[in-house]
Amino acid sequence: MSFLNYSTKEINFKIVYYGPGLSGKTTNIKYIYSRINKTNKGKLVSLATETERTLFFDFVPFDLGTIKGYKIKIHLYTVPGQIYYSSSRKLILKGVDGVIFVADSQNERFEANLESLADMLGNLKDYNISFQNLPYILQLNKRDLPNITPADEMVRALRKKEEPVIESIALKGTGVVETLKKVSKMVMMNVRQKLK
Repeated sequence: MSFLNYSTKEINFKIVYYGPGLSGKTTNIKYIYSRINKTNKGKLVSLATETERTLFFDFVPFDLGTIKGYKIKIHLYTVPGQIYYSSSRKLILKGVDGVIFVADSQNERFEANLESLADMLGNLKDYNISFQNLPYILQLNKRDLPNITPADEMVRALRKKEEPVIESIALKGTGVVETLKKVSKMVMMNVRQKLK
């Protein structure tokens, strides 16, 4: 969970973008990276696999304030979506503070969304991370494509605990910053309650 760095007076949060391959996780994180002032962000690191990359970087957001005098530093990660990278996905979830599930709205990717969601829930369980208490957002991506599943149908199949649902078009940045802000605020509230 969140990590307190006493020497730098920082609280580090880990937020993971989860979802099936090519659902838009990398597009989300690259868009966010492009919007942050370079003095407030670390290097964008890419660990390439044969067909997909795991990306991560950290940044200091100004709009979230502090907790008990500690600055906030957020670390964003994507997981490789392909089913055969299960151990990598599980490892990236270790110590997670918040998750954004990026669902692919295309009709032909419906089953892949369900499989990826089941994989995520299983990995969280293996780490004894309570999904019910985890800050979590369901993002319905690629809403601009012609062959998409209706949003209400996706919500019925994928929503697990009354979590916020945000429709997005990550390529255009639509809903991307909104999703990150929402989950970041949820993480902050979670940590504030624990530190009371």
